[in-house]
Amino acid sequence: MKQFDVIIVGGGPIGIACGLEAKNKGLSYVILEKGPIVNSLFHYPVNMQFFSSSEKLEIDDIPFISNEAKPKRNEALEYYRRIVTSNQLDIQLFEKVENVEKKDGGFTVISNKDSYSTSNVIVATGFYDLPNTMDVPGEDLPKIAHYYDDPHFYASQKLAVVGASNSAIDAALECWRKGAEVTLIIRGPEVGQRVKYWVRPDIMNRIEEGSIKAYYNSTVKEIRETDIRIDTPDGAVTLENDFVLALTGYKPNFAFLKKLGIELSDDEKKLPQYNPETMETNVDGLYLAGVICGGMETHKWFIENSRVHAKIIMNAILHENPETVEA
Repeated sequence: MKQFDVIIVGGGPIGIACGLEAKNKGLSYVILEKGPIVNSLFHYPVNMQFFSSSEKLEIDDIPFISNEAKPKRNEALEYYRRIVTSNQLDIQLFEKVENVEKKDGGFTVISNKDSYSTSNVIVATGFYDLPNTMDVPGEDLPKIAHYYDDPHFYASQKLAVVGASNSAIDAALECWRKGAEVTLIIRGPEVGQRVKYWVRPDIMNRIEEGSIKAYYNSTVKEIRETDIRIDTPDGAVTLENDFVLALTGYKPNFAFLKKLGIELSDDEKKLPQYNPETMETNVDGLYLAGVICGGMETHKWFIENSRVHAKIIMNAILHENPETVEA
């Protein structure tokens, strides 16, 4: 069985940051990633532009140069890939961690390909793998998707976009510009306040002029082959429909965290228990890093404010005095 000082579960930006910091500190490590490098970013929409500026996405003080102040998906993929390859990070791709067992003060990490032994495990798996479902009849039809990729697919189609956050609004605007007939279905009274400030006026203007139809305070009740039924303040409405994009957010893999023995708060937030000074959970030697620390509050942690977790964790593992770190 392969032995390491640290095993990092998740090869996203924060997992990569943890690998860099472990290498800088002279610790043996391996990053286990179930998909490609920065798997979650790879599955972002092809035209996606970050809210953060490029310098706020940098890790380990490695410059991120982008064409615009706010980089796009393809630029981020290139940036993080270059970090992995140029620093020769030990990252095992397309290797999914299936179990972590604690024995005799250490851990056995079992993947679909191998087994590893370590004294410390860092979970940096994010929250993009499990969508929040609507739990309505017809949600399993092929016409519905919880992930959005390319607007070309929806050209000349009747498309319902469910949600009011950045992902939903970006999808609605891009698909409308490619010729889709777009309807927005929003549970609350307005477009989300966290929508990117340069995008929100655009969607409001499109709704006001009637180019995109919006139903506020409304929810999907049933999805059928050729239409969908929604509940609105004015009663039930049936819309002709070809495709549904249910961009209602995502959640961490809580079942995996519980399996590891990590305690979650007993409320709707499901906050995992950890010490913010060390990032160590209630399980000795088991650490959290990145956006997974927020539980269901997925808007609290981003790359820019969680990249410091790597230094905090390595200092804790080496029992060094905490450094003053900045996001």
